[in-house]
Amino acid sequence: MATGLAGALMPSASAASPCDTAPNWQQGAWYTTGNVVRYNGAYYIAEHDNPGYDPTISTWYWDPYNCGGSTPSPSGFVVSEAQFNQMFPNRNSFYTYSGLTAALSAYPGFANTGSDTVKKQEAAAFLANVSHETGGLVHIVEQNTANYPHYCDRSQPYGCPAGQAAYYGRGPIQLSWNFNYKAAGDALGIDLLNNPWRVEREAAVAWKTGLWYWNTQTGPGTMTPHNAMVNQAGFGQTIRSINGSLECDGKNPAQVQSRVNNYQRFTQILGVSPGGNLYC
Repeated sequence: MATGLAGALMPSASAASPCDTAPNWQQGAWYTTGNVVRYNGAYYIAEHDNPGYDPTISTWYWDPYNCGGSTPSPSGFVVSEAQFNQMFPNRNSFYTYSGLTAALSAYPGFANTGSDTVKKQEAAAFLANVSHETGGLVHIVEQNTANYPHYCDRSQPYGCPAGQAAYYGRGPIQLSWNFNYKAAGDALGIDLLNNPWRVEREAAVAWKTGLWYWNTQTGPGTMTPHNAMVNQAGFGQTIRSINGSLECDGKNPAQVQSRVNNYQRFTQILGVSPGGNLYC
């Protein structure tokens, strides 16, 4: 795995829905990204800053907002598209919500195991680590090109058929190394060893590689990130499984804090407690 890229308030267990305090929309009032308003009995969230545009006319600036709390999005995912956009206001257009929901079928237990709270905590934990790895879903590929030739382990019997410098970090978890591309591709039924570029060209493939690591790999940890959240070991264990050898046990507390800040912010958006054991 490539090393990740470098304050939120912790919500209470009974965090209120933004709809509880949402004001009525007012023409000409200034709204910033993430504001929730009430309009004709429905709720809308600002996707971009705007000077009071009508929520039902300007879909660029406003999206319908689900106030049901535990009601899943039409995709069945516990994170609605509006919440996803709120989490990643500056995301690269490559990282589509539809690509993420299309990838969920590869690991149906993800964010779909345990109580509604646990499901949302796992979704928030995954997306928090993803946000850290990609600078808020901005970067599709690893930014330090000098590292590119380093991810070819020629001791593997299959070598590096796509080229010495082809297995650099890509996608939401920044998948890297030829052996990770081989293992992920085998698990997903996709030939990523010979065509690693699919991870930076197809959103659903990119998301699937992130879910593959999350659900099946322990990395330098002792459990998969999925099991860490489902079994209530805590968010800190997901950090250990993703980049613990470089960040945990005091090695890089700033990077750990960045991940924790993301997680606290995302659980707040989803209206759930972050739980305990946040650090590694």
